[in-house]
Amino acid sequence: MNLDELKERLSAIDAELSDIVDELEAEVPEEPSEDAPEDAPAEDEERASTEALEQRSAELMEERQTIMAEIEKAEAAIAEEKRAMEEVIANKQTKEIEKREEIKMADIEIRNTNEYINAYAEYIKSGDNAECRALLSENGSGTVPVPEMVYDIVKTAWEREGIMARVRKAYLKGNIKVGFELSSDGATVHTEGVAVNEENLVLGVVEIPAKSIKKWISISDEALDLSGEAFLRYIYDELTYQIAKKAADELIALIKAAGTASTTTAVAVPAVKVTTVAMDTIAQAVAQLSDDAANPVVMMNKLTWADFKAVQYANGYGADPFEGLPVEFNNTIVAYSAATTGVPYVIVGDLEQGALANFPNGEEIQFKFDEMTLATSDLVRIVGRQFVGLGIVAPNAFCKITK
Repeated sequence: MNLDELKERLSAIDAELSDIVDELEAEVPEEPSEDAPEDAPAEDEERASTEALEQRSAELMEERQTIMAEIEKAEAAIAEEKRAMEEVIANKQTKEIEKREEIKMADIEIRNTNEYINAYAEYIKSGDNAECRALLSENGSGTVPVPEMVYDIVKTAWEREGIMARVRKAYLKGNIKVGFELSSDGATVHTEGVAVNEENLVLGVVEIPAKSIKKWISISDEALDLSGEAFLRYIYDELTYQIAKKAADELIALIKAAGTASTTTAVAVPAVKVTTVAMDTIAQAVAQLSDDAANPVVMMNKLTWADFKAVQYANGYGADPFEGLPVEFNNTIVAYSAATTGVPYVIVGDLEQGALANFPNGEEIQFKFDEMTLATSDLVRIVGRQFVGLGIVAPNAFCKITK
């Protein structure tokens, strides 16, 4: 019998034993009275019935022990079979993971070879990635992986741009929405017997649409004939940094255009108006920031930086006008000397807390080659494109200093 049949037989034995117990209890004779006549035949019949039930009970108990032993043996066999199967599955999964890791490591190693780098450079020029795929461990469709040296160039370019290096990044498809607290009630001390009012919380949502940032350069036919790493460095170094720089300019423009009060779709950027550059100018802006803006930086034109340094020198180096904060330069911010009334010439804020850059297609640059427009000058136009969404997402994370 299999396990189910054994358990079914065990259940039947237990049911029959229960019936026997009930019958034995029913046959227990009452104590005879002294006046009752003796009935020997009836007693013999009852005794025979009891002995038969007891014998059947003993047979069933013996069979039950045998069944229990068989069940225990069957369950042990099933448990061992299950353990062995789990071990096989685990070993298979481990081997599959190791295989994937081997393929991944092989691809990484291939991507660092001169052969792959040369193939990738030709793919950038022609748009045909067949040669790159032929070198990889796995073929398929979609974007081929970039060589590590290209990844390093792109990463370095974004880090070279001081403002964008500090901005929090996301890689979500499409436009994204970021919620922020527009207004809320603070906590209250509960007095016994007095009900506590529910918090009145109002939320706002900032939507960050992605836009294309483009930069083009013209190169000679001779430069286009460069191969491999030399060609990739030539175009990535220039185009990636310029795109990162433009992204910083766009973010600065958003901060400058922001209102001083939050709405349901935009966060507040307060403004401090000052008559002249002074030692406490930056401190006044820092005082307007929210408690969450824990790591503020100062952003300004280099000419404005010189004005602040002049104030410091005039005060005999007694204090730091920048309050020990890092300074990042951006020349789309008007210099103090050129600013008119109400125009921001310094921005102070926490770029990591207050700003967000979303890259729906990753940080990889897409290229287009135009060999016709400047053909008479023996030049090829290369257009670099980066799809990125920029937004300010936290109230009072920035403060503008205006004239």
